[in-house]
Amino acid sequence: MKIADAVFRPGQESIVESLEAACQAIAPTWPLDRFIAVNPYWSWVNQPFNAAAQQLGRLAGSRMWMPRSFYQDAWDKGQLTRAHLALAVKEAGAAFSVDSVIEAMRQPAPLPAALPLPSDLLDASRDLSREPAWRTAITHQVSQFCAAYFDAEQADWHLPHEATLYAGWRANILHDYGIGMLMNAPQLRTRVAALPGTAMEAIGMAIEGLGMKAAGSKDLMTACLLRINGWAAWCAYLRWQARLEGRDDQHIVDLLAIRLCWEYLLHEETAGADAAAWRQGWGGMPGTDAGEPDVDALLQRGLEIAYQEKLCASLMRRPAQPAVAAAVQAVFCIDVRSEVLRRALEAVSPQVQTMGFAGFFGLPVSYRALGSDVARPQLPGLLPPSLYVTDSCGLPDQDRALAASQRARLAAVKSWQPFQRLPGSSFALVETLGLSYLAKLVRRSLPARDASADPGRQGLAAHPGLRPVLVFEGSDALAQQVDLAEKVLKAMGLRDGFARIVLLAGHGSQSANNPHAAGLDCGACCGQTGEVNARALAGLLNQQGVRDLLAMRGTPIPADTLFVAGLHNTTTDEVTLFDTDAAPASHRQELAALRDWLARAGDQARRERAPALGMAHFEARPQALRNALALRANDWAQTRPEWGLANNAAFIAAPRVRTLGINLQGRSFLHDYQWTQDADNSILELIMTAPMVVAHWINMQYYASTVDNGRYGSGNKVLHNVVGGHIGVFEGNGGDLRIGLPMQSLHDGRQWMHTPLRLSVFIEAPRERIEAVMDRHAVVRQLVENRWLSLFRIDSQTDAVEAFSNGCWQAQQQLGAR
Repeated sequence: MKIADAVFRPGQESIVESLEAACQAIAPTWPLDRFIAVNPYWSWVNQPFNAAAQQLGRLAGSRMWMPRSFYQDAWDKGQLTRAHLALAVKEAGAAFSVDSVIEAMRQPAPLPAALPLPSDLLDASRDLSREPAWRTAITHQVSQFCAAYFDAEQADWHLPHEATLYAGWRANILHDYGIGMLMNAPQLRTRVAALPGTAMEAIGMAIEGLGMKAAGSKDLMTACLLRINGWAAWCAYLRWQARLEGRDDQHIVDLLAIRLCWEYLLHEETAGADAAAWRQGWGGMPGTDAGEPDVDALLQRGLEIAYQEKLCASLMRRPAQPAVAAAVQAVFCIDVRSEVLRRALEAVSPQVQTMGFAGFFGLPVSYRALGSDVARPQLPGLLPPSLYVTDSCGLPDQDRALAASQRARLAAVKSWQPFQRLPGSSFALVETLGLSYLAKLVRRSLPARDASADPGRQGLAAHPGLRPVLVFEGSDALAQQVDLAEKVLKAMGLRDGFARIVLLAGHGSQSANNPHAAGLDCGACCGQTGEVNARALAGLLNQQGVRDLLAMRGTPIPADTLFVAGLHNTTTDEVTLFDTDAAPASHRQELAALRDWLARAGDQARRERAPALGMAHFEARPQALRNALALRANDWAQTRPEWGLANNAAFIAAPRVRTLGINLQGRSFLHDYQWTQDADNSILELIMTAPMVVAHWINMQYYASTVDNGRYGSGNKVLHNVVGGHIGVFEGNGGDLRIGLPMQSLHDGRQWMHTPLRLSVFIEAPRERIEAVMDRHAVVRQLVENRWLSLFRIDSQTDAVEAFSNGCWQAQQQLGAR
């Protein structure tokens, strides 16, 4: 976006750039029904990690480290040692002795001191035991207005929308007598009436009225957005989506104008010495080159080195080769939860070769259920869909009849909803129909073991033969299908050596009464399960016409190879196979064996997960454990149905034989990669710019939600109230929109279940290939060189591990020397 300079007077031109930079500093948050992981620091990766920590501390009072007691606890348990801290100090070139770091670890860390805004100066002079704080009141007022403004699904009666968010807020507060009375500010409405009618003019007036120098305007605007960070992230999402579609969105600019105007409205109350000191402080913000490590940064780095040391030792060994040829190739998502089941499946049967690939299986699609006009994305949030999937039984006439029936069903449901939600319905509906709902209410309250159906496919799953299919249009539809199939197989590393059965296993979670349920599903499928993608790809690769052309292009699929779609339930570790009714009789025995192996692997995986869920007493009773997990998944009161991706710490792109037999404890994203089959380096480039970045986003979402849950997490799940039907949640009935993960996803009530470590990336490939990708993609280089993640390479010939540090590769043996 190019903001028009015309609204600013001469001398204010730099405000335009500052405004854009402030808006860019906020990462988007996806809605609850597409709740994918996001790195909330994403716009800061062009700065060193330590510099970003200092900036966020001064702008928002935000911490990017755990309390020192956390590191002390790791020290007491022997997980963090003097050697690890010595290496962290040496690596940073810090002017600290190891003894001084250890001594400081035993003392509480000072909290970051955020630079004050005018509202803070007013609060400092108020008796907050008797009067509400301006900071809290402003957040509540802006947040409540945004919730009403953006609500398009939950409420039946909506605010009258003005031309913009800012104009709507201004009109709303002019008619709101409540906040002026609450805050004892009778002059408030008069001052609001004097504000300009547009957001850009209001920003210009506020910056000038606050007496802010141009050098401090960017930081001031960034701080204002961070004060309402949840709604700023929602507005950033609206802009992100608009730009994916070639449009633009100004809501974040309007929100900035609103929050900045609040400080402008209050600044006259802070006239005098305090105001002068306030402006001087903002003019003295450090530059982006700041970032000398402090004690907390060294403690954090020491803990990361401790983890990397053990993992490197495991990977620096000669890979074990499979003893027998694979009867089944099972392709799982790279999700860390898949690692446990993959390891169990390989232990159950050496005839199974497991592989790791992004859970959307390379399909750039959205899904539109038969008979519905609503499309949902089934690919990473970084990408726009270019194809779509719908349901079909293969017979056009029957598809049309089913679509008409589904539309009629959806229309009936929609027509009933207004009657249920009319104001009088709380009396009349309950009195007349209340008893008829009794059986449904009891049924929903009783323990249940079955997984709930995909809400997007309700009414369709019962039809035999109906399955998701890719839609290709045009006279070259077959060529498009073959192009896509060839691209996906190449990225998977499946060009030859096909087994008789190739399982494409997507994954999804199972929980009840959980607004954040999508966050436990497949992030690569935009917070949906991987069922649609797995079934659509299996159907594509089983088509004879596609196989014929693939063979002509040099990728022959044997006639007896069958692609089978499956879904790994990450809550219960059960795997469902789809569309096996269409499998030829020649494969029935292999499918039966596969089901048995998956069931036994599920038992093993459940036993491994049981202690973390407080269910260790079921370990010796597989069926009882399975039933208990199924009941847990459907329990309305269960706040921790599973641990999701808690404790994720590493991303490994290497042949599976590199990690075969190693217990990675469900902490590693595993992506298969064989560099010798990647002549043009395109697969590695794809891995480092897509799956690796997605893994980094997940890692940083968990990291930020742990170190600063108040700003980047969503607090106590028990107190959540859904906002706008799907936008997000409030913790209680007010405050800012809460983003990120709830505490129940990170802490079990006694201890942290997630250790916040920056992602350690291991790639088995030559140095020059990895560096070539970094040279071509600035953001990848920034992630590495600014220490948002650690990059290692594994040498295929020597099995040595090297770390990329300070622009060069260093042997891990040297890094680990004591």
